[in-house]
Amino acid sequence: MQIHVVQQGENLWLISQRYGVNMNQIASANQLDNPNILVFGQALVIPAPYQTYVVQPGDTLTAIARRYGTTIEAITEANQIIDPSVIYIGQVLSIPVIFHTVKQGETLWLIARNYGTTVDAIAQLNQISNPSLIYPGLVLRIPERSRPVIEVNAYTTKASESGRQEVLNLGRYFTYLTPFTYAMKEDGTITTRNEEAVLEAARAKHVVPLLVLTNFSGNKFDSDLAAAILRNPTLQETLITNILNTIREKGYIGLNLDLEYVYPEDRENYNAFLRRVVARLRPLGLSVSTALAPKISADQKGLLYEAHDYKAQGEIVDFIVLMTYEWGWAGGRPWAIAPINEVRRVLDYAVTVIPPNKILMGYPLYGRDWKIPWAQGTFAKTVSPQEAIRLAAKYGVAIQYNQTYQSPFFRYTDENGQQHEVWFEDARSAQAKFDTVKIYGLRGVSYWVLGSPFPQNWLMQEWNFRARKLI
Repeated sequence: MQIHVVQQGENLWLISQRYGVNMNQIASANQLDNPNILVFGQALVIPAPYQTYVVQPGDTLTAIARRYGTTIEAITEANQIIDPSVIYIGQVLSIPVIFHTVKQGETLWLIARNYGTTVDAIAQLNQISNPSLIYPGLVLRIPERSRPVIEVNAYTTKASESGRQEVLNLGRYFTYLTPFTYAMKEDGTITTRNEEAVLEAARAKHVVPLLVLTNFSGNKFDSDLAAAILRNPTLQETLITNILNTIREKGYIGLNLDLEYVYPEDRENYNAFLRRVVARLRPLGLSVSTALAPKISADQKGLLYEAHDYKAQGEIVDFIVLMTYEWGWAGGRPWAIAPINEVRRVLDYAVTVIPPNKILMGYPLYGRDWKIPWAQGTFAKTVSPQEAIRLAAKYGVAIQYNQTYQSPFFRYTDENGQQHEVWFEDARSAQAKFDTVKIYGLRGVSYWVLGSPFPQNWLMQEWNFRARKLI
């Protein structure tokens, strides 16, 4: 897997020739709306060159998989085959096994480095007795890379059919699915939801569903609602009982608590509440996790931060989601949503008080489009990475890349003469985040939020990691 940044005058055919990868594979990997339109500065994921096979009379997927040393599941997934028993003569299959054709001047060492493997592994797989004797045109099979295993959480706000379909399409990349949100009430009851469709999809993809509980009221986080519960142990026990009843009814396997804008004076009350929750849920085999604001010190001031006790919560719960996004928030100035330098400032503090293997790093799947010059009181429009590319193509502007923030951005002027600034995510920013997970030795990542198409991300995740499956 490689990342190519489109240069002036390039087209998909030239890029495909450079990497020896079929144009259709590149277009499909990046879900290009129009393969004939590329944007200067656009990042493209270049998939590893797969072998293709034309189905012959008498072929079955079992026989084809055995021939190439892969699995039926891998072939059906690569070719989006719904029924593995139905293939037809002449059908062209992409075989998810990596092959490399040696080019002039290449060495086995260089090839091994590009694919993240070793000279010995390639030599052994291809029965090469002298690694220095390879020649242009030689086709090498590349051994499967060893990838670390991480846990991956995905929040979703969509309980509709489209939400169900998204979970079915992407579920193989997730460990947990967290439908947002149930909310506490002042009497210790919780709100109701109709999310069975996405839960069914999660189970079909062996994804652990987590019930997320917030102090959400009237479309915002409510400090007084949190205080009413956190200052009353009796209400807390009632709330925990109602949480357990819903967990049993819906088939959840854990609880994720996202209490935000909690009053500073309720910091210890929040910790005590978490201990009560863990004491009730953990003996039942249910996990407990929390979502915490992005702090850079223990005594950071502000209503969003002060009641979030990194050290105590790191000791109490099973794992923590750090909400390392929203620097570029809708009501603020144009900025990267998750500038990597700021994300790492949070992690620099977090890992001193929370074991890294308990941290899921928050990761945004969206971008924003601001009107500029920015004015206080105005709000940016949320856009998907795919929408951002469409905007750059529509208005004929180049995409730039901020090396400090490790984030792409561009500016354009619309039909009314209004100027805009757009920050979003691409394959480069994805790789920077996945590198950060490796550098800090984190448990994994947590996506906010599904529903924003970003096809490059899933390829980049799979290239870097394997998602842990717990069920």
